[in-house]
Amino acid sequence: MLREWNRIIVQAHRILDMCLTIAAFMGSYLIKKNFLPEPFRGLSDEPDYHVILLGIIIIWYASFKVFDLYTSYRRQSLQQILWNMIKAVSTAMIILILFLYIIKEKNVSRIFVGIFFLLNIGLLAVSKGFVCRVLKYYRNRGFNFRNILIIGSRERAKDVIRSVTDRSGTGFKIIGCLELDEEDVGKEVAKGVSVIGTIHHLKKILLDEVVDELIFAVPLKKVENADEYLSLAEDIGIPIRIIPDWQLHQFMYKPGSASLQFEEFLDIPTLAFRRAVSPWKEEMFVKSVFDYAFAGIGLILLSPLFLIIAISIKLFSKGPIFFKQERCGLNGRKFMFYKFRTMMADAEERRNELEHLNEMDGPVFKIKNDPRIIPFIGTLLRKTSLDELPQLINVLKGEMSLIGPRPPIPAEVKMYDVWQRRRLSMKPGLTCLWQITPHRNEVSFKEWMKQDLRYIDNWSLKLDLKIMLKTILVVVLGAGR
Repeated sequence: MLREWNRIIVQAHRILDMCLTIAAFMGSYLIKKNFLPEPFRGLSDEPDYHVILLGIIIIWYASFKVFDLYTSYRRQSLQQILWNMIKAVSTAMIILILFLYIIKEKNVSRIFVGIFFLLNIGLLAVSKGFVCRVLKYYRNRGFNFRNILIIGSRERAKDVIRSVTDRSGTGFKIIGCLELDEEDVGKEVAKGVSVIGTIHHLKKILLDEVVDELIFAVPLKKVENADEYLSLAEDIGIPIRIIPDWQLHQFMYKPGSASLQFEEFLDIPTLAFRRAVSPWKEEMFVKSVFDYAFAGIGLILLSPLFLIIAISIKLFSKGPIFFKQERCGLNGRKFMFYKFRTMMADAEERRNELEHLNEMDGPVFKIKNDPRIIPFIGTLLRKTSLDELPQLINVLKGEMSLIGPRPPIPAEVKMYDVWQRRRLSMKPGLTCLWQITPHRNEVSFKEWMKQDLRYIDNWSLKLDLKIMLKTILVVVLGAGR
């Protein structure tokens, strides 16, 4: 019954979000057509905005589902809920713009699209904020809460109790703990929660009391006939949570540690332990969409600039337009890396005679006034970082990302320490934290590697946006080298 009621609530939530999206569309239409000041007021008869609205309904519905906006609010903060919503709407908007571009629909008002985007986010944010406040209000007054029974009373149980009591608005209430020994009954565990019985009382408590969730905060190997207790709760229909019985439990509380996730591998339940960002996260999906979208559109829009740069390189130096080199990508995958050539054609052959001038420690080779650079055009391309533009081809091929650690050459990777190798656990990018660091070529190799690992461990779309904006500033100011 509860499961059926939950489905009804989720469906109602979906319908509300779609109604608000339609309202945002209609409101944007009316604002653009009737209420903006001249000369921005008005809309043309083409295209058919009814068709666009139909497309929005389909795309937005799918995006909301992909980003799982309807997970129980009691397990999320308002900030998480709003951020997931913004990501879902932004992704849907990108898909809509790409769709309009593909079908060559050029008459859709950009101002209208912008108003709709902001109004849609605004209405959904107000709706979700209101719902969260109402739910928190009633939960703080004892309504709509879920009772939790904990097996165990040691540190793991205390961690659960502290997490629940520190977030009273989430609607969880701990009715007590059960221990393995009779002598522990009656003792206070934490925050006013006590041991109310032993594991042998579990059946009676589950049948006589209201228990919504059962949490095992004690190693299962210490519980005699643990499978019988698990089966009992399952037969009654009570969800069970098991805090991992591994040495990794305390390790997970350390900053910078890996994350533990349960995942199915070929239908086999497994525990995934990783420090790198999971490629299956919704945020990574958004990152990939941005990568392919901007790389594709960028190559088209920048094609005249590509032609000008290519002609300039040919005028100032003999040799190929592009510099191609084997680099290491995700987890060491090798790929052919592209740049506009900024050095003389024999630059690689001359490297050995210049090794003594290398200004970088570690395996990286960099010289401030490299004599191999093509006069004027080579210096200009490096200073403005325009020589990196052909890597949009690598992005479109899926070998690189817009933002990520710079791809090293295989020879450098062979000289890495073990901890430095982890920088290959994320797809390489056109720009990164090192690229936007002031006087970046004065940064030690070790600090460069630490910056890349810091990016990987703290990755977010917000961080990517910050790096992208600062990269644009670096390009405009000509701070490259």
